[in-house]
Amino acid sequence: MRKLKLLALGLFLVFILPAAASAAIWYLGDHATSWRTADWSSSALLPAAATVPEARVYVLSARTGGLKGAVSEHSWIVVKEADGAAYERWDKVGWGMPVRHNGYPADGRWYSNEPRVVFAATGERAAALIPKVRAAIETYPFAMRGGYHIFPGPNSNSFVAHVMRQVPEIDVALPPVSVGRDYPTGGRLAYLDPDGRDLHLSLFGYAGLSAGWKSGLEINILGLVAGLDFRRLGVKVPAFGTFALLES
Repeated sequence: MRKLKLLALGLFLVFILPAAASAAIWYLGDHATSWRTADWSSSALLPAAATVPEARVYVLSARTGGLKGAVSEHSWIVVKEADGAAYERWDKVGWGMPVRHNGYPADGRWYSNEPRVVFAATGERAAALIPKVRAAIETYPFAMRGGYHIFPGPNSNSFVAHVMRQVPEIDVALPPVSVGRDYPTGGRLAYLDPDGRDLHLSLFGYAGLSAGWKSGLEINILGLVAGLDFRRLGVKVPAFGTFALLES
């Protein structure tokens, strides 16, 4: 009985308390109340495509809308071919055909929330990645109408995480607040990333464990992730994200 009480206390302190604190902070903040009133315009985070002739690949992320924004972000993929005049963007959304191509500005705000760069590659490195990114997008197994489920997935973050796993040269993991990224899009409840550096155990996305060079050590319970980032000397706090001493 004492062990169960200690376990319950640990779960409360590590998972529930941070999520509740984040929800309170989010509730008291100023956020868009609906998609109609939200700002979806460019944040000017990325340079204008015409001013950068080299190829580019980005993974971007921003807090999502409604109370979900207290605990989760929405992620998407952006590429630009060498000498290309425009960026291309892919998101997975919850209406219509899920995988949306160029539905929003490449660096657009998401529900008025400012995006940030999770991964960036330029020049020859990006040029080598682009065909692999396109191939991974084409083979995503939940691109059909109805292939979106807000939780546990497959959702927007499940899509981006799938592409990143299929292109291991994208040498980062999605932020721990990307709820749905741990959904097993390949159908296996235990799997290694294609580069063999990260192991994932998943209970259909409802709970799981990840360990490896990109993931560090993570425990996922109902989309809330706690863990350690060995690579950046950081700690992963549910609903808040990673607090690290080193840049990625």
